[in-house]
Amino acid sequence: MTDTLNVWLDELAGAAQADLEARNQVRDEALRRSRGLIKLCSRAIRSGHRDAWDEANALLTEAEAVGQEMQAALAPYPDLFYTGYTQDALKELVEARITLALVSHGALPALDNLNIPYNTYINGVCEAASELRRRCLDVMRRGEMEEAERLLASMDAVYEVLMSFSYPDAITGGLRRRVDQLRGVLERTRGDLTNSRQMQRLLEALERAEEVA
Repeated sequence: MTDTLNVWLDELAGAAQADLEARNQVRDEALRRSRGLIKLCSRAIRSGHRDAWDEANALLTEAEAVGQEMQAALAPYPDLFYTGYTQDALKELVEARITLALVSHGALPALDNLNIPYNTYINGVCEAASELRRRCLDVMRRGEMEEAERLLASMDAVYEVLMSFSYPDAITGGLRRRVDQLRGVLERTRGDLTNSRQMQRLLEALERAEEVA
């Protein structure tokens, strides 16, 4: 019996060792790719805010490729695919996609071709809406009030839809907290735009008064 047990344990140990070694290598590679993906997405968004669209699109294309590679490598390991670091990286990819599309008046991704879990996707959309505040402030400083109004309307539309998701955080991936944060960002941006509009009207009134005088 002891000999049989030893043989069985050796076989088990060998099989488990091979499986765990493979998983560990895939995990290490996924961590590396997720960190790289997050950096690419952040750089793409910054380039978009600077209106460096060739650079932004090139970075987003590179990020999409890294995301696809990561997803393909993790396909045999669903437990690793649904870990926090993997989903965080994919969320950042969604944020970059949506932010650049909304800022540039570009096309939004087709919904029939999503390859990212919906709870991760909607969290990325929420963060993209918050990211639009930076663009709003930039265009307000340039006096482009109509563009600021358009961006604020986009933020508002995202908020109105996402606030209707009343599922537990375990299902949505913490969406409620991000929507609450978006509400604060939205209200601050609305206040900034209102103040900027009032200041613009005041300056126009002063200019008209000077012309009459």
